[in-house]
This record gives sequence, C-alpha cells and structure tokens, in this order.
Amino acid sequence: MRKNLIPTALILMTAVGLAACSPGGGPAPSASSTSPASASASSPGGTPSADTETTAPAPSPSAEAPTAGPGQGNAELAIMIKPSESAKAVNYTLVCQNGVPAAESKHPRAAAACAALKKNAALLSPVPRATDQACTQQYGGPDQATVTGSVDGKAVESKFGLRDGCEIAQWKAAKDILGSTGGAV
Repeated sequence: MRKNLIPTALILMTAVGLAACSPGGGPAPSASSTSPASASASSPGGTPSADTETTAPAPSPSAEAPTAGPGQGNAELAIMIKPSESAKAVNYTLVCQNGVPAAESKHPRAAAACAALKKNAALLSPVPRATDQACTQQYGGPDQATVTGSVDGKAVESKFGLRDGCEIAQWKAAKDILGSTGGAV
C-alpha cells in the first residue's frame, strides 16, 4: 500500500506547485482548452502579462539623440573618423557661428553640420546608455568617430561606433556632424 501512495503523493504535490505558479493561482489551462480569446493572456486590467508571447517585432532604437532643443549654433570641433583599425583616420574641422559654417571649416557638409547643431545642441552629448537597455545585436561596421571641442560654450568629447543598434542610432543622429554615414549604415 505504501508503494502506491508515494507516486500519488508526488503527483499531487507537483499539481499543487504548478497551480501556485500559474497566473491567477489556479490550475494552468490545458492546451486543448485554450481559445483565441483566452490566448491573449491579459491581466485583469487588460494589459498583456509578462509571459505573453507577441508576434510584433521589438521597436528599434530611435535614430534621434536626446533632444535638448535648439542651440545657438556656435561650435569649434575636431572630428576624426577611423574607417577601420588599420585604416588612416580622416580628420575634419568644423567651426560654426550662429548655425553657419565659418571660412576655416574643413568639413564635407559643413552647412548641414552647423544646421544640425543649431537645431539640436545635444547631438554630441548623448545620454549614457542604461545598463538594462536592450540594443539590437547588429554590426554596422568597424568605423569609429571621435569628436572634441565645444558647442555653445560647453566642452564636448564624444565617441561613436557601430557595434550594435544603439550605437548605430547615435551615429545616424549625428551623421551630418560626423560627415560620414559610416560602414553599412
């Protein structure tokens, strides 16, 4: 008799444990009893539960840098683009006064770069990435960029890369200033 009770007790303990772990505390619905209406796995408030599977793709990181609003458009920047580890760096100088390039600018798209800085002075001061921020694992190329100088009287020292979706988004947001679309971007 004791040999028969042990397997039955294990089955009951497993069933009770599963019921406690399922949403709502009740028994989990069987696959045959799931209807399209109940498959939405909504919480009582109508929002999907954390365990809900979706078919919609995750949103990609925004190509826009944090917007701080328009700036004065005054800048003195040294921009270095390094297409790869072994390639020779390309250097630009960008000098803007009130959003207009100065004569000493040596930049392929100086007018667009100065206009971008006047429109959004924070393009070269991206907010540090949160440690829990998810970024798409795509590789945009080995390109790296370094920007040093000042924008509207504030010191700037920014580095850009293309190692994942978040870095690609930052590069795209600053592409006019960098003077390069970079890699496969």
